[in-house]
Amino acid sequence: MIYLTTILIYLFVLVGVGFYKSKKIKTQSDFAVAGRTLTPWVLVGTMLATWLGTGSILGHAAKTYETGMAALMLPLGGILGIVVLTQIAGKVRSYEKFTVPEILGDRFGAAARTLSVIALVIAYMVIVSYQYNAGGAVLHTILQDETGVSLISVETGTIIAAVFIILYTMLAGLVSVAYTDVANGIIIITSFIIAIPIFFFEAGGFNGMANSFASMDKNTHMDFWGVYSVMDIVNFCLPSFLLIMGDANMYQRFFASKDATGAKSATKVLILAVAIAELMIIFAAWIVSSMIPDAEVGKYVLIYASHKFLPPLIGAIMMTTIVGIIISTADSYLLVPTTTLIRDIYLNYVNKNANEKTIVFLSRGLVVVLGVVAYIVSLGFAKSEGFFERALYAYTIYGAAITPSLVAALFWKGATKQGAIASILVGTLTTLLWKEASFVKAIIPNGIYATMDEVLPAIAFSVLSLVFVSIFTREKSSQQKLAS
Repeated sequence: MIYLTTILIYLFVLVGVGFYKSKKIKTQSDFAVAGRTLTPWVLVGTMLATWLGTGSILGHAAKTYETGMAALMLPLGGILGIVVLTQIAGKVRSYEKFTVPEILGDRFGAAARTLSVIALVIAYMVIVSYQYNAGGAVLHTILQDETGVSLISVETGTIIAAVFIILYTMLAGLVSVAYTDVANGIIIITSFIIAIPIFFFEAGGFNGMANSFASMDKNTHMDFWGVYSVMDIVNFCLPSFLLIMGDANMYQRFFASKDATGAKSATKVLILAVAIAELMIIFAAWIVSSMIPDAEVGKYVLIYASHKFLPPLIGAIMMTTIVGIIISTADSYLLVPTTTLIRDIYLNYVNKNANEKTIVFLSRGLVVVLGVVAYIVSLGFAKSEGFFERALYAYTIYGAAITPSLVAALFWKGATKQGAIASILVGTLTTLLWKEASFVKAIIPNGIYATMDEVLPAIAFSVLSLVFVSIFTREKSSQQKLAS
């Protein structure tokens, strides 16, 4: 019961914060970007908790269970992306926008803005969907009796998680999420600092781990090099690199910063915070993998380990950390498409003169609608792909479709609206069709198709479309001007 009690206390605190903050929500700025009041340290906390979602705590952990120590390479893409992001953060904050499609719309026109909204909503619904599934897995685990039988199914737990996440996001938007994320960030780091030595002792140190892996016929789990091919590293790391460089969640945090200097400073600190947290997650998963022979349990390796291998109080804190990560990420990825649809569709095409009260009301209603859509998506994925694969797929949709045009909007004056539109369309369609369309498989050599995920062709075709279409349309425009 200590697991359930600790998590319930945490959830009640979250709801209390949400209700308290909800009374202060008067404008869309309050709901979407916390009134642009966040300090650098609050920004670090909320960006850390948002980035370390289910893709890390369950996706990277599950991949670690499959491949061992080599999984320590997995955070490389995200960390390098944040390094690049430090050069973008200050400039983004100076735009005084609410959404990424607004930046694209100002630079490339209405069509690019609308297409980017579509790509963003598709990608973020996938991301929210597997946060629900992860929440269901946690509830299923903590409600097990002494015989290992749970009081609820994973499916029921998913519904409960979805309802809570939707209601919490609806209460106060980013202003409540941001401040509780600071606590989540501290808990994340602290709980793993405590848990890792305990896991390591119970596993019998490196010798004990090596012997256990050998008994499971997993001898390569103690190897860092030679486990992943170059193409594996590209497939695993490139999606997160592309996502974080253009992630609307990160940009929304920049928009919420007090000023451009604070946004840039926070992003620099985030590099170290993400590196430490991601590596601790993977290191912990690697250790406990040596004690878990059941592959089915391996999908939820850290959830299982928190419940089985830690003292009850520490295990409860660890489980609460996982819950906090799931809720924070789901809230953020639910809030961004809500803000985007309100700003870029409703206020742009439906009612440009809507008052603040109406906007906040519609934003809350749209959170519910999108939350239900994400739940429907979660049903489609529940029995198929794992968390790691779904994370990479969603990251690729967004990263290949939006990131090239977004970076071009900020730094390449030669990019044209035609080039941006082509890039968004090609990036989205390549991602969606690569593994699904039979004609793609028919024209690509099997040796390439079997080893290459959608991310490399999607980003390659997206960038090439942006560059060549921009050059062609710019030259054509120049010729027309000379002719006239």
